[in-house]
Amino acid sequence: MYYHDKRLQYPVTVDKPNPAFARMLQQAIGGVEGEIRVCMQYFFQAWGNRAPTTTYRDMLLHTATEEIGHIEMLATAVAMNLETAPASVQEEGAADSIVGAVMGGGSAKASIEGMIHKNLLTGGLAAMPIDSDGVPFNMSHIYASGNVAADMYCNVAAESTGRVLAVRLFNATDDDGMKKMLHYMIARDTMHQQQWLAVLEELGGASANLPVPNSFPQDMEDQANNYNFYATSVDGTYPEGRWTAGPTMDGRDEFTVFQNKPLGQEPVLGPARPDSGAQDQQIG
Repeated sequence: MYYHDKRLQYPVTVDKPNPAFARMLQQAIGGVEGEIRVCMQYFFQAWGNRAPTTTYRDMLLHTATEEIGHIEMLATAVAMNLETAPASVQEEGAADSIVGAVMGGGSAKASIEGMIHKNLLTGGLAAMPIDSDGVPFNMSHIYASGNVAADMYCNVAAESTGRVLAVRLFNATDDDGMKKMLHYMIARDTMHQQQWLAVLEELGGASANLPVPNSFPQDMEDQANNYNFYATSVDGTYPEGRWTAGPTMDGRDEFTVFQNKPLGQEPVLGPARPDSGAQDQQIG
């Protein structure tokens, strides 16, 4: 079960409401890099976690619940930034240069039609579970595999792209209140990246966790192709790096380079079935 405190996790203030920035903040709520994504990802990873102990399940639940607070902060910020948004084509400021440019054009009518209409018509000038283009959040971006190592790698990627977005938002605003909120959220992204990497280290690091899943016997996989970098250029050149020579990251082999060539045959399918709707010439 979960408990609610009506106070925000961190202060949210807006010195000068900016509907254009509200639209940008929507990406941090419902975008693929946003807070709904990580919140739901951590919850479903926790709810499906199977392990001898509940340590990782409990940790994920704590962080998932924290992310609810981040969504609440951003939703508050969106609503506060929308306080000056025009609600009708007649309203003064509808064709304002800032609002009009981002919301859709030069005329008042175009400004209204070009804004994220869900924030006005459905949300009543409030935040919505959408991205900056008005696309509803898609739960297909939630990664919860049931494999703790795979999930932790996904979480590092999620927090990394989330921090990139938060930094871009920080750089996009000159509002002190918004910068303060974002500098807090950037800090939490830093912690969460470290947190998930700490889990991987506690599980034994790359040598113990890779390849994922480490429960599949590696002697059952193709030994001739499990540590090759495939060079697929026509002239045979390839970008040399840590991935082309030396010990592999799990310490179990050496990286090698394979000049890509067909290992299989040309596929030849059988004739079409009589009931398939193909041409007579295709049916054997």
